[in-house]
Amino acid sequence: MHRSPHDEPSSAQYRAILESISDGVFTVDNEWRITSFNRAAEEITGISRKEALGKRCSEVFRSTMCNDQCCLRETQRTGRPLVGRTGYIIDAQGNRIPISLSTAVLRDADGTVIGGAETFRDLSEVEALRSELDGRFRLGEMVSRSPLMQRVFSTLEPVAASSSTVLILGETGTGKELIARTIHALGPRKNGPFVAVNCGALPETLLESELFGYKAGAFTGANRDKPGRFALAAGGVLFLDEIGNISPAMQMRLLRVLQEHVYDPLGGTGPERADVRIIAATNSDLADMVRQGTFREDLYYRINIARVELPPLRQRKEDIPLLCMDFIQHFNALQGKQVEGLTSETLSLLMLHSWPGNVRELRNVIERAFITCFEGSILPGHLPPDFPGPNGQREQATGNTLEDAVNSLEKQLILNAVVRCGGNRLAAAKELGIHKSTLFRKIRQLGIALPARDGRSAPDEPDKE
Repeated sequence: MHRSPHDEPSSAQYRAILESISDGVFTVDNEWRITSFNRAAEEITGISRKEALGKRCSEVFRSTMCNDQCCLRETQRTGRPLVGRTGYIIDAQGNRIPISLSTAVLRDADGTVIGGAETFRDLSEVEALRSELDGRFRLGEMVSRSPLMQRVFSTLEPVAASSSTVLILGETGTGKELIARTIHALGPRKNGPFVAVNCGALPETLLESELFGYKAGAFTGANRDKPGRFALAAGGVLFLDEIGNISPAMQMRLLRVLQEHVYDPLGGTGPERADVRIIAATNSDLADMVRQGTFREDLYYRINIARVELPPLRQRKEDIPLLCMDFIQHFNALQGKQVEGLTSETLSLLMLHSWPGNVRELRNVIERAFITCFEGSILPGHLPPDFPGPNGQREQATGNTLEDAVNSLEKQLILNAVVRCGGNRLAAAKELGIHKSTLFRKIRQLGIALPARDGRSAPDEPDKE
């Protein structure tokens, strides 16, 4: 007798299907003991079916999602399947295997719950690919895919390998100290200390004692010697943040340290050796301060040997999604939450903001969103109440369509690319990954006013599409 194609598959056929798929599949009874275990489950875990059957699933998988965080337990409690949860299991060799899993309740013919089923997929190759991408876009604790920042990354290793003084320029919140720490970590002094001091946060008298230290009896209340930051940083790096804010007298003292590699503690009887590499940073225009006579020219030349200039976030907005995911992972680990990412509407709002506070401001916005967002994706409503929308006011943002937000974002990305390429439209199209005629058409459609040409770009070509 031939079976109709509409007949239910037999148990043997079900088993054959489960054995042929690449996802691991197992089932448990109501006491969490494994009742079936397919071939892929054996391969992923390194545990044989014979060894797994009859054991509690937590004994076999030793997963980050067992016991209190068990997905099967949650499915049985709620009656709802879970799809695409991620975590880790420990295989037979003790290796940690990243997986994604889905769960469902098992019922008999009468609808009675008799256990649960779980499918899981090995994400090792995905994780390896993610690590490879991280290697391309990450340097130390910094992450970026922006061409501007990639150029900065390419200079850091040779800068770190030298012994020269480094000057880091950039607006507030661009990550100057992070760059300084990366240079330290990549350099020959990486096993020495990294000591930071904010020169703009201390009055001159206190800054002097903080930098150079003092001897007992140097002034009233100085009952014992106190080493300064130069002494504490011996063998390592001293990071002088906001160096543009120091007084002319302090500029003179620093100049002597850079020239002679010695300094005088307050109340000392002789100079002490400064065995440090200095990295200075500022958000001020030191060249303009030199012209105005408020910063010593000789000190400027002493610190401006190896130079790193950090672009503001508004010039590298393509990094915002990457930075957001980095911050989300950080705050998930810190606060024990399960926030997955951003909705497209939230990302559009973030991309349209001008970010006067740069990366530090973005980090603060994500941290504040975590106050009200516990899991799932960050919605526009999770952003701080004072966060502006596309037209400067949050109230106006809610009235705009997603299409308006996308057009504004597209316009800004095109403008940024053209500016980075010095006005060269063809180079901008290549950087954006689109055909030149597509770029010209979008420029016309979006009404983009481009900066003047630099003479290197080809004339605008007619729309050939």
